[in-house]
Amino acid sequence: MPKAILIDTTRCTACRGCQVGCKEWKNYPAVATKQRGTHQNPPDLGPYNVKLVRFSEHQDGDSVKWLFFPDACRHCLEVPCKSGAELEDSIIVDKETGAVIYTEKTAKENFETIKSSCPYDIPRLDPKTRRIVKCDMCIDRVKKNLLPMCVKSCAMGAMTFGERSDILKIAAERLVAVQKENPKAQLCDMENVNVIYLVAEAPSKYHKFAVADASDAMKGDPGMTRQQMLAGKFAPLRKLAGPAQG
Repeated sequence: MPKAILIDTTRCTACRGCQVGCKEWKNYPAVATKQRGTHQNPPDLGPYNVKLVRFSEHQDGDSVKWLFFPDACRHCLEVPCKSGAELEDSIIVDKETGAVIYTEKTAKENFETIKSSCPYDIPRLDPKTRRIVKCDMCIDRVKKNLLPMCVKSCAMGAMTFGERSDILKIAAERLVAVQKENPKAQLCDMENVNVIYLVAEAPSKYHKFAVADASDAMKGDPGMTRQQMLAGKFAPLRKLAGPAQG
């Protein structure tokens, strides 16, 4: 049974402990940035920031409501980005944990094809190594029975890690509790991913890619998610994407 992470955004205070803990554990270098009028920093995911707490603010009557979204790879059950890969083992799925791992062979893949195949806009390109990078669920820690660093670093208890079956039960129970005060609360794409977000508002208020939305991509088949569409679409298209990088 794969592992899973529940991220309860109603408990997130945007302390960014998960973001910093991830960066330090991976020993990623510092990235130059600047003030852009928001506390979200850096402005987006990158090769040296594979975890990012997104900030969004919305008018709520006479007050302003802040929404926080610790963004990272969802570790999909059916992996669209793997369908976009040309090399069989450049993107692998760990059978024991369900973690989706990008290997050094991604340097030979077409980055735009891999990135476009992800319904959550997660993959990033390391300009130095040419490898495609993202969160790997701290597979090195998990294999040693340690928590992923983002979960370990979360002081508010907003992140819970464990067996997928257990996490689904915890998520369902927590959803019922949150819906008492937030009737619009929902679990994002829980049937398709191993990183499940509980949000109190419409997912689009948190982030454009909070859920895999197929409304624009598959108007002819409203029953198909964008994730399912991309998984099938990019297998044949990868051959047309041009020469592999390297």
